[in-house]
Amino acid sequence: MAKRARRDRITAAFEEFHAAAGAALSAAARLREGIAHARAETIAEMWLRTDGIAAARADPGLQAVFANSRLAATVARVEADRAAAFDEWLATGPDRLAGLLDEVAPGSAGCDPVEWLGQVGKVDGSGPLPQLWRIGAGGVGAAGRGFPVGVPLLDESHLQITSTHATRAAAEALVEALLIRVVSYFRPGLVQVHVWDVGQFTGAMPGLYPLTRTGLLTVHDPGRLEHLLAELSDRIRRVHTRVLVDGHPSLRALAEVTGARSEPWVLAVLAGNRAAWKEEDHRQLQRVMRGGLACGIQLVLLDVPMTVGAPVESVRMRDDGTAVTSMTGPYVTLRPDPPLPGEAVTRACHAIADEHERWRTRVGTFADLLPPPEQRGRFSSVTGLHAPVGFADGIPVEMALADASPHALVGGPSGSGKTNLLLAMISSMAARYDPDELELYLLDFKEGVSFAQFAPGRRDTTWLPHARLIGVNINTDREFGLALLQFLAHEMRRRAEAAKAHEVTKLEELRSADPDGRWPRIVAVIDEFQYLFAERDAVTRQATQLLEDVARRGRSQGIHLVLASQDVSGIEAFWGRPAIFEQFVLRIALPRARRVLADLNATALDLPRWHAVLNHESGVPHGNEVVRIPDATGKGSVDEVQRALHESYAAGREQPRLFDGSRAPRLAELAVELRPGTDPPNALVGQRIDVAGSAAAVRLPAAPGRNLGVIGAGGPDAERVLGAAAGSLGLQYAPGAAGFVLVPLVAEAAGPAAALAGRLVEAGHAPETVGLDAVRARVEALAADVTSRRSSGERRPLHLVLYAADAADIVLDRAGTDALRQVLRFGPETGIHVLGWWRSAQRLRALLTMAASADDLGAWVGLDVQGSELGALAPGMLVSWSPRPGRALLFDRAQHARPEVVIVPSLEGP
Repeated sequence: MAKRARRDRITAAFEEFHAAAGAALSAAARLREGIAHARAETIAEMWLRTDGIAAARADPGLQAVFANSRLAATVARVEADRAAAFDEWLATGPDRLAGLLDEVAPGSAGCDPVEWLGQVGKVDGSGPLPQLWRIGAGGVGAAGRGFPVGVPLLDESHLQITSTHATRAAAEALVEALLIRVVSYFRPGLVQVHVWDVGQFTGAMPGLYPLTRTGLLTVHDPGRLEHLLAELSDRIRRVHTRVLVDGHPSLRALAEVTGARSEPWVLAVLAGNRAAWKEEDHRQLQRVMRGGLACGIQLVLLDVPMTVGAPVESVRMRDDGTAVTSMTGPYVTLRPDPPLPGEAVTRACHAIADEHERWRTRVGTFADLLPPPEQRGRFSSVTGLHAPVGFADGIPVEMALADASPHALVGGPSGSGKTNLLLAMISSMAARYDPDELELYLLDFKEGVSFAQFAPGRRDTTWLPHARLIGVNINTDREFGLALLQFLAHEMRRRAEAAKAHEVTKLEELRSADPDGRWPRIVAVIDEFQYLFAERDAVTRQATQLLEDVARRGRSQGIHLVLASQDVSGIEAFWGRPAIFEQFVLRIALPRARRVLADLNATALDLPRWHAVLNHESGVPHGNEVVRIPDATGKGSVDEVQRALHESYAAGREQPRLFDGSRAPRLAELAVELRPGTDPPNALVGQRIDVAGSAAAVRLPAAPGRNLGVIGAGGPDAERVLGAAAGSLGLQYAPGAAGFVLVPLVAEAAGPAAALAGRLVEAGHAPETVGLDAVRARVEALAADVTSRRSSGERRPLHLVLYAADAADIVLDRAGTDALRQVLRFGPETGIHVLGWWRSAQRLRALLTMAASADDLGAWVGLDVQGSELGALAPGMLVSWSPRPGRALLFDRAQHARPEVVIVPSLEGP
């Protein structure tokens, strides 16, 4: 009994344990099921709230959520919260969105068509621009129209529209309304439209056709898509190479800096048929889309299937006429604005075309070429020079001197407006760049003074701070053009050496490597440059070589040439040298100009007056831009620009050097730096024809042969050269430290000799004057003095100045002539120098025989004698020289390899 009772108790305990364990397991299972359900509800709610209830219902992977009755409460809760949120948003959201659209789309960009359709825009693109352009109204759910919807376009994004067969017409109406909004907002001409439709020869949107008569709309052949894409590509390349060259990333950034839109916007509508394009066309379109926005090109793609890595907004039309956009997302239903009335669109386009015609035919003034006063001098020439020179359709058109178009060739017959164009070009560039960015060297080979106005004058003392050299009346001084090319070649080498030292190759890089240096761009303008190459001589040969070198290598050093001529085809020196003009990529052809543009480009022959063809493509036809050149010659144009620039920049800067071929330099100007104590002294004989306008001088040290001979039949020029030489010597000795013996041997020399004596007396000297009757005795005395000095070592300077020395032949006899020869041969090394004028080269040559030689006349100046006669004084050298008024040929054995042309000075006072 006891065992049984014990077993019963054990059995009861086990049953009680099993009951307790079962209860615990049932409770755990119920808790686990509750946790799993809660987790499922949480995950489902997270999915629904993250993806959105509408997107979740459309997702096949989430259909189990909506089919599970146990999750119905969760779905209902999410839908209730969504409805509450939308209800709250719908109370204020549409109004806020409408306000935002009004802020970013001012004026006609966002208002009702009744207010803007038919109005001609006045916005010039210089201020804030609409960021969005209205295309319809959006709503959420059953709310219908609730707020306006706009899309970005100009400089912001391309637009891709996809339609169905049923909504193609509605899509075209949307595009037409968008285009007319944009075109109506801006001043006519600032927006150009291109339309290409694969299925229609005349293109879609016929209401816009009135714009074609003034070029605002271009309808392209459906079979010539590649030509449109090539045109857009060329425009992108042109903008990058000629406009966006100062570091600006886009035309919009450039406009923000300059305050003006320099290039119009281009809206290109490409209407396809939902079929894929050829691979090459597809790649070309992608390139245009990627690079177009920065260059003002926006594409509207209608049923053109493609993807591209560029900013693109999309509009997808539905069969019911509504649409969804990438701007508003899938939850907003877009209802496009109703199509605009066709007649109203046509009238509006006629009005815009009329205003554009008035604008494009208006007379652009010189002042319109200039930047606003606050922008003057603010442009950088690091990557090139860009300045408007004329107008096309009322918009300023720029010329560019940069790496891609380093030099310019300007052509046109007399009276076609070359001078006016050059003045406009110079003033436009000077107004944009300060003198540290741009230097000008201006030469005019014809008998005119067009560029002289840029130098200070008696009536107008202002001058152009950018000008460093101005040459006028140089039609007979071809050597001055050669001197300019030599200067440019030297400057080019100097800059190349600096670039090499900084391990760079271009001016742009040199400026970055040497920010403290002064490296302005140099523009050399040479009008009627063909005169420089007019003769078959050494000047032409040297100038041709230098021009080719500067044209070829100058681009990398910031040196640019602008050559103007009536006709370049007849320049014999350039025959067989096509490489010279190949460097002149920029061509400007004035009316009736020939051989400036490419051979088959005859556009300039039909140009009206005041117009020019601007071509940055070496003259080929596709580079033509016909521009109207404003009048730059009237009062209040160039002179006002110069006055303003002079006020801004002249302080602390040197005046430009004016070389006037019709003016003789004064001795006082040439001798301004001469001081007593100069060793050895220099006898000034004129002015060198060089960029610096330096004095032409003959050094007279105590060395053999240092005598000076002047050869010329006429008296005035010879007397001026002789007077300048002796007078300048008097300025370099202390009073009484040198002797001067003046020997006027002809009557007409008495006056000049007396004037020279007066100048020497003013300098503190006591000149001796000897006449024809006493010349033999004085020469013999000097010969004896030479002999004495050779043994005693005395070297006190003494100068024998002979006027018409050959006139003394009749009184010198053989003894006197031998004495003069002795003075010529041995005098210089003892301090006695002869400065003589001989009226005949042959008579001088006869003197330099026997006891003398040509070497005893170390320097000579030839005047009105032929080069063949002077050749006897330079043995072994062919002297090419034809007499020219006011010019002389200087040859100094100690410094010249070839004779040098100099300008005869004037002895008149300042």
